[in-house]
Amino acid sequence: MPITLKSMIVDAADVEAESAFWHRLLGGSITRTPAHHFVQAPGLPVLVVQSAPGHVSPNWPDGASQQMHLDFGVDDLAAADRTATEAGAARLRPTGDVDPETRTGGRVYASPAGHPFCLRSA
Repeated sequence: MPITLKSMIVDAADVEAESAFWHRLLGGSITRTPAHHFVQAPGLPVLVVQSAPGHVSPNWPDGASQQMHLDFGVDDLAAADRTATEAGAARLRPTGDVDPETRTGGRVYASPAGHPFCLRSA
């Protein structure tokens, strides 16, 4: 019996801001209900932003557990970095963490609600 990933759920105190961020980063569409926003981007499982009024942002890497993180493969890391930061991502690691010759490594960011994610060379 195959198991497939249908969706990923992230908590946020501000569902509108968090879902808007993921929509700007990934594209696609947003379907809204009072407690959940469903971001459907081409080729990805649904990213569900769930209302969590008491949500406390993870303080990774210097504090509490990151809770979870997402890795995204990209063809052009510099362009993806611009897209992420223009969408509202906070860079958690410097941009020099990718080897330009081998195109290995990745960059670590946080969404507006503090959820860590990585952009990695595909």
